[in-house]
Amino acid sequence: MALTLDPRQRAMLMEMGVRVWLPDTEFETDPPSVAVSAAPAQQPNPAPVTAPAPAPVRAVPMPRAPAVVARAAGTSLDLAALDWEALADTAANCQACGLCAGRKNATLQPAPGQRDWLVVGDPPEEDEDRAAQAFVEAPGLLLDNMLKAVGASRSAEGAQGAHATHVVKCRPPHGQIPQAADLAQCAQYLQREIALVQPKVIVAMGRFAIQTLLGEHGALATQPLGKLRGTVYQYQGIPVIVTYHPKLLLRNSADKAKAWADLCLAMDVRERG
Repeated sequence: MALTLDPRQRAMLMEMGVRVWLPDTEFETDPPSVAVSAAPAQQPNPAPVTAPAPAPVRAVPMPRAPAVVARAAGTSLDLAALDWEALADTAANCQACGLCAGRKNATLQPAPGQRDWLVVGDPPEEDEDRAAQAFVEAPGLLLDNMLKAVGASRSAEGAQGAHATHVVKCRPPHGQIPQAADLAQCAQYLQREIALVQPKVIVAMGRFAIQTLLGEHGALATQPLGKLRGTVYQYQGIPVIVTYHPKLLLRNSADKAKAWADLCLAMDVRERG
């Protein structure tokens, strides 16, 4: 309903310091002139004019700045007794490192049942953060095709089952890269995932995944991926094979043949195990 004010009402509002604004108009800066007739002399003490009470002003809540979370590098998380649902819920609310500032959704998803394959990728990007899942859209389709080629599937369990996750569960804020302390902090979630999945082989895709999973090998973890391929490593006693991330393979199809060789090596390791 449109608001209508006569000149006297506008003048009163301006005297009270209330600036009048209507759609498609500018704020009034001066009260409109109001012609006031003189009171007849024979009428002493005219009744005072009472200004209408101002309309109540509804408070509009202002967005709160995000709280600063106190944290210490290397804080131990009590995850050892958590099942899948509790682990996913804990990751969704975790503030143990600064990566949580960039998170809309944690990407740790439950994968009930034992699975022979564990695929660990680099930190989530925008599409994965939005979907709250690792390896989605075109990279996810390529990963599914790669797994299918070795007889595995993310929807299966047991010998044909594969669980895909990220080395960290939150999208890093403002495009920053995870630091060593962030990787070490989130590795506690990965370790619990491994305990629940009980994989026979781990496939590391991307440099941050490699940095975490080959951390037991010291400076070797920082070597270029091309120099690390073709070798079986260990992470907490589980064989690890390194290969290219599907997003890189989509940009450079020439490396797909190398990735296939890496998957064949992983398949041999799994069968021997």
